[in-house]
Amino acid sequence: MGPDSSQEPLTISQVGEFDLIDRVTSGREQSPGTVLGPGDDAAVLAAPDGRVVATTDVLVEQVHFRFDWSTPHQVGRKAVAVNLSDINAMGAVPTGLLVGLGCPPDTPAATVDELADGLWEEAQQAGIGIAGGDMVSSPSLTISITALGDLEGREPVTRSGARPGDVVAVAGRLGWSAAGLAVLGRGFRSPVAVVGAHRVPEPPYGAGPRAALAGATSMVDTSDGLLADLGHIAAASGVAIDLRVEQVEVPQRLVEVASALGADARHWVLTGGEDQALVATFPADSPLPPDFREIGVVAEGSGVTLDGQPYDGPTGWEHWR
Repeated sequence: MGPDSSQEPLTISQVGEFDLIDRVTSGREQSPGTVLGPGDDAAVLAAPDGRVVATTDVLVEQVHFRFDWSTPHQVGRKAVAVNLSDINAMGAVPTGLLVGLGCPPDTPAATVDELADGLWEEAQQAGIGIAGGDMVSSPSLTISITALGDLEGREPVTRSGARPGDVVAVAGRLGWSAAGLAVLGRGFRSPVAVVGAHRVPEPPYGAGPRAALAGATSMVDTSDGLLADLGHIAAASGVAIDLRVEQVEVPQRLVEVASALGADARHWVLTGGEDQALVATFPADSPLPPDFREIGVVAEGSGVTLDGQPYDGPTGWEHWR
């Protein structure tokens, strides 16, 4: 006799679209700014500032995550974190999320349940909920998230405001996600703290608005890597940025992992993406917010250098390369 089909895990095709939507939305707590949540043709969110900050990221299985490396819950948390990091980098506070999910019909319903739990957990860490979204059939599991934010009356902090004489400062961790990826790529699952940094980044939530209040002239999150993302600021602002090597901390834990793998910990710190740290520029006479530590200066010219010298090697992540 074949296996009892009643013991086989339910797939999303067996659950059905509307029951699946109910599974991932019922009983969830929305933020006060959500006027109308899931269940209608569109969501309604309050926009106290009169302007809405909006950003979208798409995560594709086997490109941005692997279920043999991360649980669905961890993937859900990471998907939200990378989006809220962009809201943070504009100096805004998050107000809500819209989630699009595409997956094959034979995807276990339990996988979507765990994924949803991760999405909601990370959203609620930032004080918001999932206001709406869509689910479709797809050849591979794909998550598309739109994050919305509020400027609270401030101007957005863009990439184009850095000026010669400003100081460069960073908030959050650098190099940890790249180190975790290197560990996983070698077939290991520890150190747990390092691997966990790749599975679930820890953006410094709230540091963006605090930087804006402190007078930040430009800001970006380190999704592509410190040097690459500072390059975006330098290009948009028409300036040069010089990092002071002794001020760019290389954590001892990463040094130990790099030694074990025959890698370069400083390379992870300078070029590793997906830590979702914030790097910003501030006027030299402006006190830095407590989250930030100085790592360099802005000058006349173009490009990004280390102690006045170009970096020898790739500077960070770029799609299609």
